Amino acid sequence: MDDDAPDDAFSELKTRELQRWDVAQIAVGTGLAVYAMWVGLLQPGFRKVPLRLQVPYIPASRAQVRNVMALLRGRKGVLVDLGSGDGRIVLEAHRQGFTSAVGYELNPWLVRLARFHAWRAGQHGNVSYRREDLWKVDLTECKNITVFLAPSVLSLLQKKMEAELPDDALVVAGRFPIPDWTPCRTEGHGVDRAWAYNMKAQRQLTPNKMKKSPDGHLEKILKERQTPLE
Repeated sequence: MDDDAPDDAFSELKTRELQRWDVAQIAVGTGLAVYAMWVGLLQPGFRKVPLRLQVPYIPASRAQVRNVMALLRGRKGVLVDLGSGDGRIVLEAHRQGFTSAVGYELNPWLVRLARFHAWRAGQHGNVSYRREDLWKVDLTECKNITVFLAPSVLSLLQKKMEAELPDDALVVAGRFPIPDWTPCRTEGHGVDRAWAYNMKAQRQLTPNKMKKSPDGHLEKILKERQTPLE
């Protein structure tokens, strides 16, 4: 056997152009790697959530966090972040002077990541991240709410907030506005834009829409989410 054969083959492999089959294998391999990361890190906690309520994890940018905080300037007390992800909104709220900042997140890996970020910032004892279903969170005492969620979820969540939030509550949405609501203020532009909603003003604008959903969608969702977390 020719001892130079392996070297010749390797040299040929390095110099020849990638063929379609090579590209296809690379694409499939990359796709499997991404899927494995989703299953192992991001999917836990979503298996029992209806598909239309599943929100992919996309961390808020610095500009988005800055715009949200600008709309909350002058507010005080407790801040609640629904779908808190890696916890950066909650952490920044504490830095901005809120006496208590709480994040609700269903994905256990993201809850752990948020707690790690708080620990690294030296604030792990000052903020709270809870693995809870946002549809079961009692909002009746919440006056500062932040949400970074998809429009399909916001359209249902707005009904829960309409039913539970007090008149003096302020809701700030990042990345997407809340459907059917009229913002009292906005901050930023494009994908970094944030919208603020005053609940008392909102109820005055749409007095007939602030009660139970006539189509029963919210009630159906809450019924679907009665399964306890694993």
